[in-house]
Amino acid sequence: MTGAPSETSRSADPEPSDADVITAARRNPERFADLFDRHYAQIHRYVDRRLGADAADDIAAETFLIAFRRRAAFDTAHASARPWLYGIATRLISRHRRDELRRYRAMARLHTADAVESHESSVTSAVAAASLGLSPALAGLRHGDRDVLLLVALADLSYPEVAEALGIAYGTVCSRLSRARRQVRAALHASGHEEDDRG
Repeated sequence: MTGAPSETSRSADPEPSDADVITAARRNPERFADLFDRHYAQIHRYVDRRLGADAADDIAAETFLIAFRRRAAFDTAHASARPWLYGIATRLISRHRRDELRRYRAMARLHTADAVESHESSVTSAVAAASLGLSPALAGLRHGDRDVLLLVALADLSYPEVAEALGIAYGTVCSRLSRARRQVRAALHASGHEEDDRG
């Protein structure tokens, strides 16, 4: 039987990957809006948690403007654009490194105890939960170590995705994350809010 596909079969078609959307956007720029719709909220939330709401609107918007302009350079061997977008956002955040450090130091001075989560076992979960005592530790990290830790904790990227986002080797991701975890663990211990990171 021939003819147009039914509404049911059309809805069963798999959603195009980010790579498909970007490929289509090279010919038809309006298609890039699909990528924006998929990922803007996540990128905005990531920037907000690192720099605050005031910077999040501008940096998230700039992330997608840069991505749109560079869409022809995107490696379509990667189905997901998340690491690419987080990499752009992280590089933009690095221009505001002083603002980020100032924010962490201000948060550390507040000493709000209500942010501590119940029984989170990993340091990265503690970052995501904004546990007490963490802001001074984040401020004390090398910027590359902080970027890796926060891409894992806040953006929920895998180690290979972090490597792709930052353009560094997988082993570098592992060593930076290990060093960051050690420093954060020590800071939590010193502040009396040590998390059991053995799990």
